[in-house]
Amino acid sequence: MKRLFKNNKKLILFLIILFFFIAGLLDIKYEGLFYQLLPHSIQSYLTDIFK
Repeated sequence: MKRLFKNNKKLILFLIILFFFIAGLLDIKYEGLFYQLLPHSIQSYLTDIFK
């Protein structure tokens, strides 16, 4: 495992960042926990963008 991580640090970091970005977009689209913690004005702005 250490060998795999040592050889592909940039690829693994990119995949982790991509995963969190997609998870954030899905959270906003389906009005998840992070979305509900945002102020109402930002929620309405994001709702207009995604719908």
